[in-house]
Amino acid sequence: MTKVIIIGSGNVAQHLIVAFQNSQNSGTEIELIQVFSRQKESVSHLLDLDKITDDFDTLLEADLYIIAVSDDAIADVSSQLPFKNRLVVHTSGSIPLDSLNENNRKGVFYPLQTFTKNKDVDFRIIPICLESENATDFQLLEKVAKTISDKVFVINSEQRKALHVAAVFVNNFVNHLYQIGQEICQEHQVPFEILKPLISETAQKVMILSPEDAQTGPAERNDTNTIEAHEAFLSNENHATIYKTLTQSIQHNGKKL
Repeated sequence: MTKVIIIGSGNVAQHLIVAFQNSQNSGTEIELIQVFSRQKESVSHLLDLDKITDDFDTLLEADLYIIAVSDDAIADVSSQLPFKNRLVVHTSGSIPLDSLNENNRKGVFYPLQTFTKNKDVDFRIIPICLESENATDFQLLEKVAKTISDKVFVINSEQRKALHVAAVFVNNFVNHLYQIGQEICQEHQVPFEILKPLISETAQKVMILSPEDAQTGPAERNDTNTIEAHEAFLSNENHATIYKTLTQSIQHNGKKL
């Protein structure tokens, strides 16, 4: 039985706890034996209290320790672990492998998804990006990852950084544009609900077409009259600036503006 410990209690940690618990219920050889959380109550609804600790000195011996904390805390947490030569990984998309403390063997276990508390996700379809210092540790990480996901990739630190930046564009920035769209609708007493089928279709198109082939709209058509009318309509200066920048980016299609 491969023993796993999760260190952390935030969004990623909680979703990992659920994924490993579900995996155990399916009879895999992976066992989540303990979770470290400074606030035990934050994860007490997910597993028994006797499996939760708030003291690094009481961490059990395991095959894999997954640090699922904020990026800024990874180095500090890894330096506080009271043991040596065990496999310790983090779950960050932007932090390099060598940020982990030298006392232990290092790795990365990065699930590429947006996580929100109390919003269920299907971990089987979430890509997990793995990195390690040696082949033996990678085999263990791969074994653990495949118990909760069908999409496991070998991704080094530089590639992971690129993925994380790309993810900010396709997720965080896109969601912010949803917010702007909602604000424009609210300002003019239009239900945002009307846009949801369009949002869904846009997301579905990119599953079968390249983003370049899927692009439509006045900027793609170079419809100057519509673009100028839209810019004049937008009373919020920030919205107008974003509209203009994105329009120019589409028109130049990746070329220098």
